[in-house]
Amino acid sequence: MLTPHSESDAAYVIRNAAAQGTKLAICGGNTRSGFGNITSAEETLSSRGLAGIVDYERAEMVMTAKAGTPVAEIEAALAENRQMMAFEPMDHRGIMGTHGASVGEPTIGGVFAANVSGPRRLVAGAARDSLLGIRFINGQGQAIRAGGRVMKNVTGLDLTKLLAGSHGTLGFLTEVTFRVLPVPQTVETVVVSGLDDAAAAKAMAAAMALPVEVSGAAHLPASVGGRFLKGALPAKADGAEATVLRLEGLAASVAVRAEKLAAVMEAFGPVSRLGLEESRTLWREIRDVHPYADGTQKPLWRVSVAPSAGHQLVAALRLEAGVDAFYDWQGGLVWMRMEADPEAELLRRYIRALGGGHATLMRASDAVRAGTPAFEPQPDAVAALSARVKQKLDPAGIFSPAKMG
Repeated sequence: MLTPHSESDAAYVIRNAAAQGTKLAICGGNTRSGFGNITSAEETLSSRGLAGIVDYERAEMVMTAKAGTPVAEIEAALAENRQMMAFEPMDHRGIMGTHGASVGEPTIGGVFAANVSGPRRLVAGAARDSLLGIRFINGQGQAIRAGGRVMKNVTGLDLTKLLAGSHGTLGFLTEVTFRVLPVPQTVETVVVSGLDDAAAAKAMAAAMALPVEVSGAAHLPASVGGRFLKGALPAKADGAEATVLRLEGLAASVAVRAEKLAAVMEAFGPVSRLGLEESRTLWREIRDVHPYADGTQKPLWRVSVAPSAGHQLVAALRLEAGVDAFYDWQGGLVWMRMEADPEAELLRRYIRALGGGHATLMRASDAVRAGTPAFEPQPDAVAALSARVKQKLDPAGIFSPAKMG
């Protein structure tokens, strides 16, 4: 693994690779190894040698850090000032099985390169929505700064937003500048027990329509409820269906909003409430997809659809395949583990029938990955635009070839 310790060293490595036609797999801590389409890369280029917080304007709530800075270091610095990353990035190591000496820690550059966004995306936006600026090296070894303006030399697109979610296929991130938010004074979760998937979808929609500022809405069917850490759910919900609704903010405000929300939710089923520590535990496990951190290579899909379509998709699939699932983002994000075959064609056909969305294969054996497109196929017009952008930024095609298709 190549781990340059300066931007100039990274640029030198990339220039040499381009000149020699050497394909590079781009990573941060490499905690998502095994994700995406199998690439033909000959070397791995990691940003973990580019570490450290460059600038932290606490009053302005803006941080700049080198791309290889561990997320844990970022979170610790923010916590000292009661601030946080609003988009709540997950730690993929559990579901990917990438704990170990050969794997580093999740990095802040990796978070933005993959646009990693957790339960609070529902109200705070995705990782890319907090990203203010970047420094990166293109496929010709040129260092580029982008942020807050349109880059007319690349088909008129904003490079900051473009590289977020590109999974290292367009450039090698060296530095990121992003917005942070204050940590809420308290957190409370309203739990509705015993709802099936369809009833839970209605309950979550009703909760989101209320003026109570729900910051997390998830449904945990009975099949996954018992797989959360002990104490993450109240006793009467542990091992049963649980629809969970998070409220955050000033303690007095949360108390009033929780009363209003609980009163409405009682029309759907039995209601209980979790306090600060129990809520933090629960939402951390939801964020990190704890039920499927199971040490297996069973195909695991991350499916994004309309909130009203999630439970319909799972119900349709269960008529034809072995499926286990739970729901985040008010039902619009479905984490779906297939018990045998990945069923990619079947899954994507049902997604189209239900109004569209995206299915991303997060985990599978190499044999399955070799025959299953990990990302949703792009429409022709979008694919053509993607190809033009790739040609501009990485003309020799050395960055993570074929990773995204």
